[in-house]
Amino acid sequence: MTERLLRLARSLLYIAAMTATVVAAADGVKLPDYERVELDNGTILLLNEKHDVPLISLRAVLRGGAVADERGKGGLASTFAALLEKGAGKRDAAAFAEAVESVGGRLSASAGLEGINISAGFMSRDADLMVELLADMLRHPALDADEMNKLRDRTINFIRAAKDSNLNALLPIYGGAFLFGDHPYGNPVIGSETTLANITHSDMLEYYTNHVGGERLIIAVSGDFDAGTMRKKLTRAFGGWRSAKSALPVIAAASRQTGRRVLLIDKPGATQTYFWLANVGVAADYSDRAALDIANTVFGGRFTSMLNTELRIKSGLTYGARSSLSRPSLPGSVAITSFTRTGATVEAIDMALGVLGQLRDSGIGEEMVSSAQNYILGQFPTRLETSSQLASQLAVLEAYGLGPAYIDDYGTAILAADVETIAAVIDDVYPSSQDLVFVLLGDASLIRDAVDKYGPVTEMKITEPHFHPAAPN
Repeated sequence: MTERLLRLARSLLYIAAMTATVVAAADGVKLPDYERVELDNGTILLLNEKHDVPLISLRAVLRGGAVADERGKGGLASTFAALLEKGAGKRDAAAFAEAVESVGGRLSASAGLEGINISAGFMSRDADLMVELLADMLRHPALDADEMNKLRDRTINFIRAAKDSNLNALLPIYGGAFLFGDHPYGNPVIGSETTLANITHSDMLEYYTNHVGGERLIIAVSGDFDAGTMRKKLTRAFGGWRSAKSALPVIAAASRQTGRRVLLIDKPGATQTYFWLANVGVAADYSDRAALDIANTVFGGRFTSMLNTELRIKSGLTYGARSSLSRPSLPGSVAITSFTRTGATVEAIDMALGVLGQLRDSGIGEEMVSSAQNYILGQFPTRLETSSQLASQLAVLEAYGLGPAYIDDYGTAILAADVETIAAVIDDVYPSSQDLVFVLLGDASLIRDAVDKYGPVTEMKITEPHFHPAAPN
């Protein structure tokens, strides 16, 4: 009896300690103070002093991105972003790279669905150089034709190589194109073999004039600097910059899929089938974000999730199964992703659909809610520790029109979520198994007849030089 009481006491103490840790995490994670400045041309500056180490991190966002790519020329924003690193101002590509590397800095650019992102990290003593290089990148990019051609051709070759060796990376690209169709969210950020080949140097110059300018720019800086001094540096560098010639595209939300439809991408000889089951989900500003994060953690967001437990741990049908939520400014996708040996294609998909049905029908019990709360709040503080993380977070909040409460109230919202609120979110966000797009990548000759039970099948070959089954993206 005494031993049982001791074990019970230890368990209660452990639970109390864990609860105290979670509550502390919920109360302790807040955005630090920062200064927000809007310049006369519309450029937004977000400045956070953080003097723990002599480093400065910067994140700049040019709103636009792949959603603004001209039809038939997908990948234009992505190619432009990569080209920004290939020379600017008086420096050619080699000299620009040397200027960064000679001081141990980092400076890179990439495109996303709704913006071009520039990330930088320098020693605080090199703040002037950081601002100079950023200003040259954006205001005086070389946009060299030869460099553009090399980048474009390299991306085409990357896509072709991925069709042989990295099918999992291509699956969500095919998926987004099939789910969203002609909607801008269906634009593959990297473009396709067809659309990249259509891009000319004149297109690049026109893109810069039309889609790059001061009113689209957000600059977030965190680290070891004086805010007043940094504000003056950035104002001198960008305060007089012109506006983009074209307005940002106005986009309506995509409609949710009703019923089922299937895209089968044929890769002869494939020994595995990769599958992506999805519908339109929610946006970044979804009001019940905390409850949704708990639901997704339990459903498919960690190793011990429902999906991974059934498809990997118990059945051994796959090495991994997960659910994902894409949440841009308008509703993105909610998806289940996995892969399995060709002969188990239907078994694995049916099992995934069964787990989705279980989530919608039975919800999540209190024990799993508590486990997910601990999991999320154990990770959340580590995402806001460094100056780089803070600069990125400030830029994202500004880009999506989200205030500090998005971070400051998150821990409390996680703890406040209960079985009932999470059940309501599951019903709202996760689709019925009868309302899905199925994107399957594998050997069509071996699975074609079996998968037509999921809905009308559209088939394309993996060798086709585009991701959309009907027309180039």
